[in-house]
Amino acid sequence: MRLVFMGSPDFSVPVLDALVKAGHEIAAVYCQPPRPAGRGKKERPTAVHARALELGLDVRHPVSLKSEEAQKDFADLKPEVAVVVAYGLILPQAILDTPAYGCLNIHASLLPRWRGAAPIHRAIMAGDTDTGVCIMQMEAGLDTGPVLLRTATQIGAEETTLQLHDRLSALGSEAIVAALDTLPTLTPVAQPNTGVTYAEKIRKDEARIDWTQSSDKIDRQIRGLSPFPGAWCELNGARLKILASRMSEGSGEAGEIIHTPAHVACGAGAVELLRLQKAGSQAQDISEFTRGTPLPKGARLS
Repeated sequence: MRLVFMGSPDFSVPVLDALVKAGHEIAAVYCQPPRPAGRGKKERPTAVHARALELGLDVRHPVSLKSEEAQKDFADLKPEVAVVVAYGLILPQAILDTPAYGCLNIHASLLPRWRGAAPIHRAIMAGDTDTGVCIMQMEAGLDTGPVLLRTATQIGAEETTLQLHDRLSALGSEAIVAALDTLPTLTPVAQPNTGVTYAEKIRKDEARIDWTQSSDKIDRQIRGLSPFPGAWCELNGARLKILASRMSEGSGEAGEIIHTPAHVACGAGAVELLRLQKAGSQAQDISEFTRGTPLPKGARLS
């Protein structure tokens, strides 16, 4: 099929690779423009931009698709379908209407649960036991379109957003290839009106850990915000990110190390810290971290 691919971050790269491997004709790749990043604030292309150049594909990164010129440029590509995954721009109706088979979005949740910007983070933070990917026919509403294909998977008890992100990206790659292979025969299924939830963008003020909360809530916060922005607390007045954890047992004062190497008492229950990162340092597994920064029984995290 002749298609336009629209995506920007790491999550989208395996999907692009899968479409190329499956033999589809990529008329162009649309992604977010390069932006200043790093200490030098040099312009850095998105992960999709970099990969598309490696593949020798035509890359486009308009700041908007609302102008007649941008819409004409898109229409001149004569795509049969557009595949959209974490692109980052709203598609005007003129864009949605251009391809013969419309625009298909790969969404990382089991719609209508977790429509919106951060479905992977929100699923873990909410304590969902399963999630998945949906191939959705896009329309003007926010992730409201009918679903062509869905694939479910369980969320691991210790799984972080990064780990689940990578698994769902692989599932999405398989699902979109399967959907395109049978696209003319697929029947769009309207999303139900019940069970709708919205995955709002992650706010920075959600990242600080309140050790008086229950252990299950704190564990989900740590895993759901790993690696970015990273749940954090303070150790001896310095910020400490916690990037992996699991449920533990025991009790004590909230934030107190009750067992070594790093079992921390919460408002109810305890969590075991598995991966930590001090400001300005690399992330370390707990065994490596405690060799340089001991966390003795009775130490306090605030």
